[in-house]
Amino acid sequence: MDNRRRTLPWLVLLIIVGLGAFWLFSAGGPAGRGAESTRRPLIPQPTPTIYPSSVTVIKSVQRLSRLETASYHIEKVITAETGQGPLGFLFGDKLLLIACGEVIAGIDLSAIGSDAILRTDDGTLYMRLPPVEVFVATLDNERTQIYDRQTGMVGLNEQLETEARREAERLILEAALEEGLEAEAASSAQEFLETFLLALGFEQVVFVDVLPTPTPQPTPSPTLEPEAKAIISPETA
Repeated sequence: MDNRRRTLPWLVLLIIVGLGAFWLFSAGGPAGRGAESTRRPLIPQPTPTIYPSSVTVIKSVQRLSRLETASYHIEKVITAETGQGPLGFLFGDKLLLIACGEVIAGIDLSAIGSDAILRTDDGTLYMRLPPVEVFVATLDNERTQIYDRQTGMVGLNEQLETEARREAERLILEAALEEGLEAEAASSAQEFLETFLLALGFEQVVFVDVLPTPTPQPTPSPTLEPEAKAIISPETA
């Protein structure tokens, strides 16, 4: 009983010292408040803390002349797994990813040069458009999420979600192309440019794959004036 009475004050003292140290170095203490922006808390937080760098490096600047004419929003369910089999309960890792993405296509207006336009005398404009390009094919990170994940005792694969997202981007682009993205983008581009060019005063706009050969106009022959005949008056005769 005496030993317990002697040990109890020391135990209480250690608890007080520990609580004081925690309060001093955590974000709630005076030292923590002074260095709140640079010192991390001792207890891990439930949400991630981001510390961005103050340095921004611009690698390049490029002017764009893109005309975006079609946008597809697609949802895809992806199942990714590794280590499956008899020992899947130990080494397995499996996830179900609900991927939401966007694919945008159009044409590059800077590729339309003088060799792709022909204007005739009757006011008709022939134009050859460049091929459709896919400008954006990416996932919507806010809507894309892991619906379910089953991991074995030692089977956590840190790259599994990354590989699933990469495959989801490829499949979303593939689905958009199969659903006619390129044809839709080409048709929308023609409708937009036709409306724009007609407003500029052209009589008709025709989109072709090969420009027609212009018909040379005959050169008018010069009109010859009749030779002036000498007039002889009686006085000069």
